[in-house]
Amino acid sequence: MSVAAARPPVELPPLPSDVTVGPAHSTADRDAFVDFPYRLYREDVNWVPPLRLERKDFLNPRKNPWFDHGAVELFLARRGGEVVGRIAAVDDPHYNAFQGTHLGFFGMFECIDDAGVARALFDAAQTWARGRGFAEMMGPVNFSTNYECSVLVDGFDSPPRVLMAYNPRYYPALYDACGFSKAQDLWAWEIDTTKPPPDKVVRVAEKVRKREGLVIRAARMADYANEVAKIKEVYNQAWEKNWGFVPMSDREFEQICHDMKSMVVPDLLLIAEVQGNPVAFSMTLPDANQAIKAAQGRLMPYGLPWGLTQLVRAQKKIDRVRLVTLGVKAAYRKRGIDAVLYLDTLLTTLRLGYPIGEISWTLESNDMVNRSIELMGARKYKTYRIYRREA
Repeated sequence: MSVAAARPPVELPPLPSDVTVGPAHSTADRDAFVDFPYRLYREDVNWVPPLRLERKDFLNPRKNPWFDHGAVELFLARRGGEVVGRIAAVDDPHYNAFQGTHLGFFGMFECIDDAGVARALFDAAQTWARGRGFAEMMGPVNFSTNYECSVLVDGFDSPPRVLMAYNPRYYPALYDACGFSKAQDLWAWEIDTTKPPPDKVVRVAEKVRKREGLVIRAARMADYANEVAKIKEVYNQAWEKNWGFVPMSDREFEQICHDMKSMVVPDLLLIAEVQGNPVAFSMTLPDANQAIKAAQGRLMPYGLPWGLTQLVRAQKKIDRVRLVTLGVKAAYRKRGIDAVLYLDTLLTTLRLGYPIGEISWTLESNDMVNRSIELMGARKYKTYRIYRREA
């Protein structure tokens, strides 16, 4: 775990007298909460507008199974009636029980370049966290680390890959001004799949494959439900000791797998087996953000399928992938199985015509994983950050 050393108290920016912050309870307020980023980022060429319908479903307790156990309060900041920021205060009891912590979270933070407005939003989330007995809050997470999380602090010159965070360059300064410190950095790595993997990696991978009796196979999409069950078994064991990890509930896992099914390329959803038993898996997705961006947030604007048509056309031009997750059961770690999955993914990615890949995210503190990725020829090209502040 990487935690910043204690630092002297920060003199917080003054609260603006012309800004009000209140909960977003009405339908109109929740719509404004969803819509605000589209105005904030309208001049940012690297931002990928999410589909509005998907964002509304994500915030809907009837459609998002995370709400079966968690609680959220949404806040809007307004100046002269105009929305200038938003934040979600989050209580995830599953995380606190699993990690042995007692803290609140915040997420979905968006704000104009004004430290006073940012403070007003953070203070609102902090007050809510205190009301639930939390002495500390951490974020941004939406609404756990199993979903989009963190702040981009380095690597603003390209769009985010699918399911990765993005924000303006001024956000880290807002966090610093409002008294936050680093809890953990997350790294994204880029790799040119057209370059052959290092000979040493190939030799080691083949030795591991033979020594372990390892079989790497593509997911069987015709038996997707059973494949998901095998992947879940590995998932909840592989990350159980990791910083920030929290297991997903059955409904959460099933919902995420259902949502991702349309993006899955079977040859890039790899399951590693020893004597027929799953011991590891990796999932690499085509960068759907390249297609989603073309829809500009709406599939059916004015009742016409313009966005859907643009999305379908753009899907054919996707040339990047993201290795979203790779996990190995504890009993099979440090045996080179991860290297075999990296190698097979790299070779398959090139065969399928994707010249550029991203591996993300990894914990800055996970030296073993980061070294393995570097050995594959990848370069660290984006840094994300999770912040914390005493409540």
